[in-house]
Amino acid sequence: MPAPPYKMWEILERARTGAFCEDDAFIMERFMPRMKEVIEKHGIEYDPSTPVPSDDNLADAIWQAGLELFLQVGVLCVDTHRIMAFDEAEVKEALYLTPGEYLVGAGKDARYLRCREVEDARPPFVIFSPDISCDEELFLPMCIAYLKEPLAEGFCAPILEESMGLKIKAKTPTELAGSMEHAMSLRQAAKLVGRPGIFLVAAGTAESDTAQISISHSDWGVRTTDSRLVGGLTELKIDNALLNRVAHYQQFGCFTGSLTGPIYGGYAGRAEGTAVLQVAYHLMGLLVHQAHYQMNFPFHIHYTSGTTRELLWVVSASHQAVARNSRLISVSNGFLNAGPATEMVLYEAAAHSLASTVSGANLWEAAPARNKHKNRATPLEARMAAEVGHACARMELTRDGANELVQKILSKYEDRIADAPLGSEFQECYDVAKAVPTQEYLDLYARVKDDLGAMGIQFPY
Repeated sequence: MPAPPYKMWEILERARTGAFCEDDAFIMERFMPRMKEVIEKHGIEYDPSTPVPSDDNLADAIWQAGLELFLQVGVLCVDTHRIMAFDEAEVKEALYLTPGEYLVGAGKDARYLRCREVEDARPPFVIFSPDISCDEELFLPMCIAYLKEPLAEGFCAPILEESMGLKIKAKTPTELAGSMEHAMSLRQAAKLVGRPGIFLVAAGTAESDTAQISISHSDWGVRTTDSRLVGGLTELKIDNALLNRVAHYQQFGCFTGSLTGPIYGGYAGRAEGTAVLQVAYHLMGLLVHQAHYQMNFPFHIHYTSGTTRELLWVVSASHQAVARNSRLISVSNGFLNAGPATEMVLYEAAAHSLASTVSGANLWEAAPARNKHKNRATPLEARMAAEVGHACARMELTRDGANELVQKILSKYEDRIADAPLGSEFQECYDVAKAVPTQEYLDLYARVKDDLGAMGIQFPY
C-alpha cells in the first residue's frame, strides 16, 4: 500500500489556506473545550490501581475521543496562523492505506519494523537511544557502546553541543558542521561494530530544517534506509520549518518518524486528557508529519519523566487504543527519573517496558536523569528495557499479569520520584576506550535483573 505520503501537497497547502486562528485562541477556545467535551462524552477515567489497564472498552473510548479531538481541533501552523483541518473520510482512508510494516535498515542488518497487537507474542522492535547530549570526545565511544548491544535493532545517537571545539548554534555554520560530524561519526561507529546497515535515526544535532537537509547523503550521511524525526509544538501545533522537513524527507526517500510528547499537567489536563492527546498525535503524525511510525514520550510537567504511576497508565491505555484500532506503528519512548548506575533507573526502565510492550508498542529506550543532564546515559538502561520487553512477549504476558508486575516494580521507586538519584556519567560507569560497562555497574544490573526474575519476569537468558 502506498501511504505515507498521503496527499502530501494538498495537506501541506492547508498551512497556508486553512481557517485563521491565533495561538491563544486555538488553545483556550478550541483545544481545551473540545478536550473536556470528548473526555466527558466517552466517560474516560483514570484508575490509579491499574497502571496497566485491561479494559478494551476504555481503550476504544480513548481512541474514539482522540479521533474526535483531532477532527474537531485540527493542527495549527503558528507561522501562518492557519488551521490544518481534516475530515473523517481522509483519516479513514489514510489509516486504511497504512501497511503496518516496513523493512528498515540495509543488507544483512535490515529488519522489519511492524505494528504490534495488545498482548502480542512477537517481541518489540527496540531502538536504543541515550536521548541526551554528550561531550564531543565521547560521541564515538558512546555510539559504539550502544551499537554493540545485541537487542538493538535501531539506534539514535546522542546530541553534540560542540563541533571541532566550537559551540554549536542553530541556523549557523556551526550547526551544519556539527550535524555532518554527527552523521559521519555515527556511520563510522556502525561500521566499526560490524553493523554498517543498521537502522539509524539521525541526526538530533540538526535542529533546523537547513541542517537536516544538509546531511541527506547515502554515502556518508543519512541514507534512504534510515529515519528522520519531525516534531510538533505544544499542543497540536507545527511551524513552517517542521513542514519543510516533512516535504524533504519524503522527497529524499528516507523513513519519517513523528516525534510527539503530550504534557501531563499541561493544556491536556491530567491522565485522561494526556492519553486522548496521544491518540490525536498519532493521527497528526500520519496526516501532517506524513510519518511511517509514531514515536511518543508523554511526560509529567513537574518531573519531565514518563514512569510515574499516572504516566504508565497513559502509556499503556493510549498504546492499547492505537493497537486495537489501527495498523499504526507506535514506538514508546522511556523518560526515566533516575540517572545511570542506580537501581532506580533500571526498575524504571523495566516498568516502562512492561507497560509499553504488553499494550502493543515497540520500544525506544531510554532517556535517564529526566533527559536533562549531559553525558548521563548508558546502554545498560536500554538493555534492561529491551530484555524485559522480549521477556514480556515470550511469556505471552497478559495485561493483568503485567499490571501486577508493574505494581511490584513501582514499589521499588515510586516514593523516590521527586528526588531521584542523578547517578553517574557515561565515562564514570563505562570503560570509554573499550566501550564496555564497568564490573560495578554489571554487578548492579545483575542484582536488579535477579530481583525482577524473582518477581516473575522470565528472562530469555
